[in-house]
Amino acid sequence: MSSAITIRLATAADVAVLAPLFDAYRVFYEQPSDFDLAQRFLDERLRRDESTVFVAEDGPEAVGFTQLYPCFSSTRAARIYVLNDLYVAPSHRRRGVGRLLLERAAQFGREQGAVRLALTTMHTNLTAQRLYESGGWKLDEQFRTYTIQTGV
Repeated sequence: MSSAITIRLATAADVAVLAPLFDAYRVFYEQPSDFDLAQRFLDERLRRDESTVFVAEDGPEAVGFTQLYPCFSSTRAARIYVLNDLYVAPSHRRRGVGRLLLERAAQFGREQGAVRLALTTMHTNLTAQRLYESGGWKLDEQFRTYTIQTGV
């Protein structure tokens, strides 16, 4: 891992440097590249304070990010966060950037008094699964997740 990697809270002023990473993240998850959509989506989330984004930087270069959405657990009557997005540029993978982003997200959750962070990944994303498990994340074997498409 490069000693120059820093993790910081992103603001709306960072949208221009985050958008290429966010677009690449969407492409990884088999969505068509759409830089304008990526930029607009991030800008809306950050300006509306609807998500928390941490950016990983290697010197002045943005090399990764994670995005968390606030949510609540009714059974625990407490705040949780959904770690919805985690992406590291291919040039910086296997250098500890993902681990640093996960650690910062967990620290943020503790600072906010959240009782848990949750994430999902594709069944085939074995590299990410190994990273999560090595960082103490546990596979949920109690609950099953279902989804339904409601729009476009």
